[in-house]
Amino acid sequence: MARTYAGFLGPLALVISLARGLLGGGSIDAVLWAGWWNLLVFAAVGGAIGWLAERIVADAVQGRIAAELAARPTGPASPGKAAAAG
Repeated sequence: MARTYAGFLGPLALVISLARGLLGGGSIDAVLWAGWWNLLVFAAVGGAIGWLAERIVADAVQGRIAAELAARPTGPASPGKAAAAG
């Protein structure tokens, strides 16, 4: 998930930065440097957001599974064992 967010936000920031710079009449060098730095920064931010989202989802799923396992009745392990014992 982290790679997905980084792969989306980085290039999006680059394109927006290049469009803004070129439409604003900036020099090519300044526009490219700004686009490059925005790509790096937003890719890092996207990676951090994706990593955090992945951890939250994994913890929620793990918690739900643990709660369902704890709520199971504590009867015989399987119906076949109860019939064989009797």
